[in-house]
Amino acid sequence: MDPLPNPAPLASKLRNTLLRYHSIGDGEWRVAKKTKDATVWRKPSEEFNGYLYKAQGVVEDVTNRIVDHIRPGPYRLDWDSLMTSMDIMETFEENCCVMRYTTAGQLWNIIAPREFVDFSYTTSYEDGLLTCGISLDYGEVRPNFVRGFNHPCGWFCVPLKDSPGHSLLTGYIQTELRGMLPQSAVDTAMSSTLANFYSDLKKALKT
Repeated sequence: MDPLPNPAPLASKLRNTLLRYHSIGDGEWRVAKKTKDATVWRKPSEEFNGYLYKAQGVVEDVTNRIVDHIRPGPYRLDWDSLMTSMDIMETFEENCCVMRYTTAGQLWNIIAPREFVDFSYTTSYEDGLLTCGISLDYGEVRPNFVRGFNHPCGWFCVPLKDSPGHSLLTGYIQTELRGMLPQSAVDTAMSSTLANFYSDLKKALKT
């Protein structure tokens, strides 16, 4: 088990990585799924033998409220159907924390429940916000869970120029689920999970 990292350099590196993903040209992405709420693209990840996913959709609400529903905190468990528990293990200044959370089984439990320990950081981006994270090798793995690993991931949320009550939400996710899993099952689950994330979030913001 690694000790907790110094949050400031990790936050800075994480932000720079997400900004680099955000500048990847459209031609490098391939559409993986399209719904009325979001479009999901993917490209091979530079971090591991899987995909970096990009999801994007317009959400009807202001950026602060949307990001409050996404980042670690009381809202997330209420609406995110995939997340089954969440504990904030450590809190640092500068909007940084370490959280441990568990996810439900997926695809008729072909993908068993997973546990993650993530460093999370929220910062300003243009007129909106960026909330991003990366997994840490920290804390004991609980029984009955496989420990998954999130390579750098995050959500950019900015108000639409011509409609300030709406926000453009763009996510970059690259999750290594680990365990003995067929890659095709993982890819199917990831695309659907990201599309469902938008529809669930929109429902939560309306309540």
